Formats: sequence, structure tokens, C-alpha cells
Amino acid sequence: MTEHTQHDHDRSECRRLLSSLSDYVDGELDDALCRAIEAHMAECENCRIVVNTLTRTIELYHTAPAPDLPQDVRVRLYKTLKLEDFIASEPPDATEG
Repeated sequence: MTEHTQHDHDRSECRRLLSSLSDYVDGELDDALCRAIEAHMAECENCRIVVNTLTRTIELYHTAPAPDLPQDVRVRLYKTLKLEDFIASEPPDATEG
């Protein structure tokens, strides 16, 4: 059985660079580390896929409309997440448009 992608380098380099992935995607890394990540991705298809997938997921999250939750569902969700303090901060008609 063959591997899906070739990995001709030390995978610890992938782990080291991808530990900064969130800051990279958010544009919060210094230029030298950005260049190192981009040089690595030029050679590593696996890391390119991870970065592209995360970037696309974030873009979709920011552009997708917020779901309309009925108030009773919102209350149950907030209670389950132990966020009861936030229930009162939202107007009862917050989900109605």
C-alpha cells in the first residue's frame, strides 16, 4: 500500500511549524516565521492541505449566517455549556428578524 502523499522530511518540522498555525492564519506571526511556514508548505503537501482547510473553514464560518435558534433551545444550550449568565444578556427576540 502506498502513502497518499510523499513526506521526504522530518515530521517534527511539520508539528513545530503547525503549532503556530492559528497565529499564521490570523496574520499575527513575524515575517521570518511566516516565511519559514510558507517555505515548508511549498515542499509539504500535507501541511498545505491543513493550512488551506483551516483557512477555508474560517472564511466559511465568517460568511455563513448565524443560525436561528428558538429561545428554548438557546436556553438549554447555554445551560448545558454553563453559560447561564449570557442568557439574560440577550433580548428574548434576538433570534427573530
